[in-house]
Amino acid sequence: MASHSNKCLKFNILKECSVSKARTSFMVLPHYTVTTPVFMPVGTQGTLKGLLPEQLEALDCHIILGNTYHLGTRPGPELIRKAGGLHKFMGWNRALLTDSGGFQMVSLLSLAEITEEGVKFESPYGGSHCMLSPENSIHIQNAIGADIIMQLDDVVKTTTTGPRVEEAMERTIRWVDRCIEAHQNPETQNIFPIVQGGLDNELRIKCIKALMERDVNGYAVGGLSGGEAKSSFWRIVNLCTDYLPKDKPRYLMGVGFASDLVVCVALGIDMFDCVFPTRTARFGCGLTESGQINLKKQTYQCDYRPIEEHCDCSTCQRYTRAYLHSIVTVDTVACHLLTVHNISFQMRLMKSIQKSIEEDKFPEFVRNFMRKCFVEKEYPEWIVEALSAVNIHLDCS
Repeated sequence: MASHSNKCLKFNILKECSVSKARTSFMVLPHYTVTTPVFMPVGTQGTLKGLLPEQLEALDCHIILGNTYHLGTRPGPELIRKAGGLHKFMGWNRALLTDSGGFQMVSLLSLAEITEEGVKFESPYGGSHCMLSPENSIHIQNAIGADIIMQLDDVVKTTTTGPRVEEAMERTIRWVDRCIEAHQNPETQNIFPIVQGGLDNELRIKCIKALMERDVNGYAVGGLSGGEAKSSFWRIVNLCTDYLPKDKPRYLMGVGFASDLVVCVALGIDMFDCVFPTRTARFGCGLTESGQINLKKQTYQCDYRPIEEHCDCSTCQRYTRAYLHSIVTVDTVACHLLTVHNISFQMRLMKSIQKSIEEDKFPEFVRNFMRKCFVEKEYPEWIVEALSAVNIHLDCS
């Protein structure tokens, strides 16, 4: 199988699906060897809300994500650097990826001003102003010490049209060179550039070709999962994996719904992240094979089953839906218990995907998964179309 090797990232493809673009691999990073396809839980401020690092290890989580903008604002890069990096600061011994802070251009747009120099933010923590330039983003990420660090990109909402989309794509290409030049730790940290270009095929291809001219160990697909139609979403993902190198990891940013993960693995994606599993836990929702259940609903008041019958997580082994119903959104322990289950669900899903690819049974896995997710076989049209594009056909009768 194909492999890509460099001093701080080795990407070994173990098995490729004989039908679709799915593949499973080992990605050897300085702090841990990650099996892909992988879902990365988001620990924005150097902590996963509701879980301890040792609990994440027990759930066999290989890699988590931290947020450069928030960590750079509080506690700040110098304090993290003095602690020996974020791994030591937060007590996490496995792999770590940090985003660049670029996403805050969208999520904190009312506080941001974007120029060629970078992004000027008004801090949500006290009103002071700071400039996040490509160089500053890399400086913060070097201090954090993550195994994979992201270039600062110019991010626009996926529903944006017109010249601003091309401007953002071109600026993203210019900024990646500034990021690479500013990078102080190429022997221990991997920069991934980010493919931009909105929903425009030509811009995406132009961006990919430009980024492939740079000496990097992996690529991210950005600017999606922001409200665009799913029919547009999957087509851009499929286009990007057609053009990105096959011997390097491909990371789709901000995707975490179970059905989206399954479809995008089929389309050739290796890495995912999203706040969804932890955020929905805080709202009292548990993830199951047939979708999420809202434990605040009265229907669960006398339901003495676990969240999911066959789940082996500590929450499902000891607690019932009825008990969780009585404490969700009231006691903080409920957030903890639901987060344990939801992260366990995501990890188990990815392991099942990996195993099905290894055994060359991925199309069968996909069909079984979709039948459980959509009991009446009323599959969303975009899922049917996306899977058909990679030769996996659902039984819609």
